[in-house]
Amino acid sequence: MDQARSAISQIFNSEPHSYTRFDLPDNMEGDTSQVEMIQSSDMNEEVGENGDEDHLSHKSNRKPHVAQNFECTTKNLCFMAATIVFTFVIGYLTGYLVHKNKDLNCSCAPSEDDVTHETGAVPFMDWDDVKKLLGDKLNTSNLEIALSQLSSSNHRAGSPGDEDLGNKVLKKFKEYGMKTWTDEYFVKVQDLPASGYNRIVFKNGPEERPTGFLSYSAIGTARGAVLYAHYGQEEDLKQLKDMNIDMNGRVMLVRAGKISFAEKVANAAKVNASAVLIYPDPIDYPIGNDTSLFGHVHMGSGDPYTPGFPSFNYTQFPPVQSSGLPNILAQTITTGMGTKILRQLGGRAQPDGWESINRLGNKSDVITVEVNNVLTEKRINNVFGVIKGFVDADRYVVIGAQRDAWGPGFAASTVGTSVLVELARSISEMVENDGFKPRRSIVFASWSAGEYGSVGATEWLEGYLSSLSMKAVTYINLDSIVTGQDGFKVAASPLLHSLIQNTLKEVNYGKNQSLLSQFGKNNSESTILEPLRMDSAAYPFLAFSGIPSVAFRFHSGSSDYPYFGTTLDTQQNLNSVTASQVPQLAVKAGQFAGHIALRLVHDHLLQMDLKKYNQLIRSHVVQINMRVKNVQRLQPQLLPKTLTGQWLVMASGSYNRLSSILTADIQNSDLENMETCRMINDRVMTVERNFLSPYVSPIDSPFRHILLGSGPHTLKALSSDLDALKTASPEADAELFRNKLAQVTWTIHACANSLAGDIWSLDNEF
Repeated sequence: MDQARSAISQIFNSEPHSYTRFDLPDNMEGDTSQVEMIQSSDMNEEVGENGDEDHLSHKSNRKPHVAQNFECTTKNLCFMAATIVFTFVIGYLTGYLVHKNKDLNCSCAPSEDDVTHETGAVPFMDWDDVKKLLGDKLNTSNLEIALSQLSSSNHRAGSPGDEDLGNKVLKKFKEYGMKTWTDEYFVKVQDLPASGYNRIVFKNGPEERPTGFLSYSAIGTARGAVLYAHYGQEEDLKQLKDMNIDMNGRVMLVRAGKISFAEKVANAAKVNASAVLIYPDPIDYPIGNDTSLFGHVHMGSGDPYTPGFPSFNYTQFPPVQSSGLPNILAQTITTGMGTKILRQLGGRAQPDGWESINRLGNKSDVITVEVNNVLTEKRINNVFGVIKGFVDADRYVVIGAQRDAWGPGFAASTVGTSVLVELARSISEMVENDGFKPRRSIVFASWSAGEYGSVGATEWLEGYLSSLSMKAVTYINLDSIVTGQDGFKVAASPLLHSLIQNTLKEVNYGKNQSLLSQFGKNNSESTILEPLRMDSAAYPFLAFSGIPSVAFRFHSGSSDYPYFGTTLDTQQNLNSVTASQVPQLAVKAGQFAGHIALRLVHDHLLQMDLKKYNQLIRSHVVQINMRVKNVQRLQPQLLPKTLTGQWLVMASGSYNRLSSILTADIQNSDLENMETCRMINDRVMTVERNFLSPYVSPIDSPFRHILLGSGPHTLKALSSDLDALKTASPEADAELFRNKLAQVTWTIHACANSLAGDIWSLDNEF
């Protein structure tokens, strides 16, 4: 018994072996066997030592032989009994310890639910099951109910109707079990005067008082000769310039469409026009002679009186205005007013291809334009709901829709808001009832003051830019997603083009047809992709904040939806251009947006194709390099031979090489490891943000993206600078061009370096 007690004592008093969850081998049985061997060895060693001590003591206390035999026999029996008990106890304790060790091992090893948090693996749901669930839940009947509940005849930004609609959206988000919040802003906008009016007088005719207006126009009176300028695009004005027509001080009469109102006015201001009148030509806008147009002419987005700052009530702002505010008058007129002026114009014939009455106007066709818009402050609210992710909850996809409109705004805002709410309901049910667990979060946003230039969305970006630029994965815009049924167009960051192509293949349009096969010529997405327009709410997300963004729409052929910016944007009129298929088309649009969002929150790695920017960069670089050589040949005094475009070429090569290296890193990495996936995704997310020029102020040039933005810092502007240098134009500035070339070169190279990740992996050599 002493020996048994000694052995047991040695087991429990021996130094314990500590194991951590990370040290445990995969073969738990092998580990247990090793522990048992260590214990057996220790035990035998101790028993052996005690046996030697007993043997020595027996030598010194010998008994007579018979007594010794008897004593030995009794002793042997006791020892055997003790051994049996000892063996039983050891077996019991060993079994207990092994069982407990296995339990500990099981608790240390990640469970199926824990795998997501520890390794980044997805135990949740197959992508095919995710697609099927969304298709089952997002259906026509629910969309029709949402369209009915969220329709409103009057919900202009900041109005009681806008606030009531925002409360409806907020209530629905809460019903779906989402975490909700609102952001309040106090923004300045221009409206028609309550007791006054705007007016025009052509020649000696009667005074006209248009009821439409353009917010953020300059205020005052302008008088000048009318000049018809087609759509007011840069190429239209270039044609007039090539005809040696003097545009200085002229009142430009332009057709609505093709580009935004703000771009038309900005183009006219560049040629020193005194005012711009915009009318809906009946060829593009069959909306009747007396329908008024509404819009804005801020060459930017957000509140132009707090550029770069959020319009919170408690923030103190410097007395500064956006550089995008025009310094000339701008006013919309009706089809009837515009046609009446055109019929009385004299002067030269219009260029070929300008479908309209064929005179441009001469110096005697004088018109007076008076704009008396009033600057007012409005309180607006953005409404949010979030479905939190289960792995990277602090990374999120944002899905947003404009809530306000000039009138009913059925196509402009009601359809998008309804799809937003239905997507929120469908995905919430997938998480709550069907076991879907998104890796990343999805934020649903209902914006106000979109008609004044994406004011609500931009103020949110300005308020939280430092956080959003690091954590927002993508923005998906739902504004104006159904305006027809004959075509489908997508505008997006090149990073998203591969994901868009896959989504076009996955979303069914009809029986055995996908969106790609229905609308893509030769099954190519290139016929579906289009440039992102400045008047889209997705544009500030991309060009101001550096967040990959996508906007899309069903449309009617080559013409725009004629009822935008009018009070005729009703359900009836939208039905007339969609053959009453609005709910069905809205479901398809919701599935397209939902597939993109769910793919971005479902997969280990973000589906963003870094190489898509290579071709865009290269095309710009080739054009600039060719122009540099032309200027050096024709105007050698402006650009010396020592100036070369080779550095820009090498910066482009750096981006190409490092994007390929990151692609290889992805292929060679352990994608089951959460931290690895997160690091790779963070490197990918830096690309868009690092294409924002750090050398310009967001106050002066808010759309800082050098490839897709707007302003003198862009690659497109560099080409224009070289064209001016080539002709030795008075506005050409060779020294300024050289500075901008250096800035663009280093911006591309710095973006390439961001792909390298760690500071010791950076490439500071071209």
